[in-house]
Amino acid sequence: MSEEQLKAFLEAVKADAGLQEKLNAAKDADVVVAIAKAAGFVISAEELKKAQVAEISEEELEGVAGGGWRDLELL
Repeated sequence: MSEEQLKAFLEAVKADAGLQEKLNAAKDADVVVAIAKAAGFVISAEELKKAQVAEISEEELEGVAGGGWRDLELL
């Protein structure tokens, strides 16, 4: 996964209430990866977890699924 893919996925999530609902229900990073893949984005659980450490901006997180990613500890 590239940083660009993750950013593109986050932008898609901001614009798609259906993706937001799916992410709110996601229990772990593997589920998020599957949701992203179904939406046409190539991301991996490992890279997603690395992105957590890199701290995605608060603005991006606030726009994604109403903060529902907290279960994945992306905050």
